[in-house]
Amino acid sequence: MGSRLQIEGDESVLVRVTHSNIKSFSPEIRFSLQMTVEAVKEKLWKKCGTSVNSMSLELYDEIGAKISVLSDNARPLGFYSPLDGYCLHVIDLDPSSVTSGGWLEDTSLVDKYTISDEAYGKLGGTFRKFKETLPLKQPPGQESKISDNYMGEVCADIKIWDRCEVEPGERRGTVKFVGQAETLAPGFWVGVQFDEPAGKHDGMVKGKRYFDCPPLHGAMVRPDKVKIGDYPEKDPFEEEEI
Repeated sequence: MGSRLQIEGDESVLVRVTHSNIKSFSPEIRFSLQMTVEAVKEKLWKKCGTSVNSMSLELYDEIGAKISVLSDNARPLGFYSPLDGYCLHVIDLDPSSVTSGGWLEDTSLVDKYTISDEAYGKLGGTFRKFKETLPLKQPPGQESKISDNYMGEVCADIKIWDRCEVEPGERRGTVKFVGQAETLAPGFWVGVQFDEPAGKHDGMVKGKRYFDCPPLHGAMVRPDKVKIGDYPEKDPFEEEEI
């Protein structure tokens, strides 16, 4: 009887793999037809956990009919004439295998690691230790208060009608208000009318008007965001008159 082995070049086949103990195991794997059955088993061992010596392989066609048992580890896979879409079924013959009993699928069967609260408290690098390093949140009403004179010294040299530049964004404009704002947080504020509509209001904030300007040209900012001067004061590329 002639051999059924027919291999041209390095042909391969894509088969679906099932397992006797792992019902959820059903990947599609490509094998070279020149691989020996033993090499196929070694590849499957790395994917399903069944050892080579405990593994039996059966080949089924696409409609579930059994084609053959791959009983000779030395023969190439192509000897058994598998085709794309066939099924290679792994049978685990070891009753004490890691795949038996559903251990790889049902996590409820696995013993959970537990630790006492006292032992956990002695461990380093835990989330509990991390939380202990965080600053305690102050109760409501005990937060540090901002002084009424906050940034008063900063705005000492800022005057109404001064040209200025406001950060962020280098927005240019004119100072229209300097002082404390009853509808805003304590401390000093500077009201600015921008040259372009880069603001948030028209000088009225929370129902209180601090200055007048076109809509979306006004802003109330802290003094440290304001730089006095008309920028740029001089065009560096402008040629001097002769």
